[in-house]
Amino acid sequence: MPQLGRYPFSLGSNMKNARRGMLRGMGTDPQPLPDGAEEFEEHRSRVFSVAYRMLGSAAEAQDVVQDAYLRWAGAHRSDIAVPGAWLTRVAVNLCLNRLSSARVQRERYVGPWLPEPVATGTAAPAPLGPLETVEQRETVSLALLSLMERLTPVERAVFVLRDAFGYGHREAAEVVGITEAASRQAHRRARVRLAEGQPRFEPSVQRWREVVEVFLDAAQGGDIDRLHAVLADDVVSYSDGGGKVTAARRPITGRTRVAHFLGRLAGMATAEHTVVIAEINGVPALVVLLGGVPVSVLAPEVADGRVATLRIVANPDKLAFLTRQPGTDWHPV
Repeated sequence: MPQLGRYPFSLGSNMKNARRGMLRGMGTDPQPLPDGAEEFEEHRSRVFSVAYRMLGSAAEAQDVVQDAYLRWAGAHRSDIAVPGAWLTRVAVNLCLNRLSSARVQRERYVGPWLPEPVATGTAAPAPLGPLETVEQRETVSLALLSLMERLTPVERAVFVLRDAFGYGHREAAEVVGITEAASRQAHRRARVRLAEGQPRFEPSVQRWREVVEVFLDAAQGGDIDRLHAVLADDVVSYSDGGGKVTAARRPITGRTRVAHFLGRLAGMATAEHTVVIAEINGVPALVVLLGGVPVSVLAPEVADGRVATLRIVANPDKLAFLTRQPGTDWHPV
């Protein structure tokens, strides 16, 4: 079984410090955290990472972390042989329950549904774990998380455990509560479904950033010709406003249409808007700020030196986690 809790996550220490600060404000001496809370914090990052990959939602992943803690706090320690493995099983099963209802909700969603963006190149410890290799970055990419909406909950669970966390089929089956043969079948089906639209990743992050810089310069200048040059012929743009802000409710396809769409967006910008290049879900992307607060994320998918797909997340609910992330240009501390 893969070892859990191998990397830190800043929200753990932040939670403890916030609690102690609250007690001081009440004129009360800080008290030790409840029994087992310190040990849970060692695995918080892993629980969040599993839940985010399962759900594509940072807000829901945080809810899963809290629900997992409540179950942890109410369990007898003598019944938990390996805390990390126990918490992973709890997290996966909580996600399976959520995915069943999420499918119906997402079918009713206004416009394209896109995953919530997470800043990964921050000064704070990485919230999604190590993203040093192409394979690690792929498992949290907005492209792959979007494609995983095609999978059944069980297929998604097995795929995440196998491809993102290196579980064997026997271990994955134990976590999900299925047979080893069923795990193999679920993983095979997941790979087939994902292969139909598998993104063509640019392996070099530096090259990815160079393309994003050219894209930004052309878009800000409203230079349609330069946009044409940096966009793939069959580029597709997806916009997620969730019905809460103005956004294209259907995908925009083709280089010419996407270039003109971006030109119109650039024309809507005001002097109070700024754009920064930030690492989002493992790769360079654009974060649009209004008054220093993120109002949209433009995540280009780069392949063969051009933008093959553009995902725009503007739903304010989906930017809440990103806005609060420490160590970013918009939240430095």
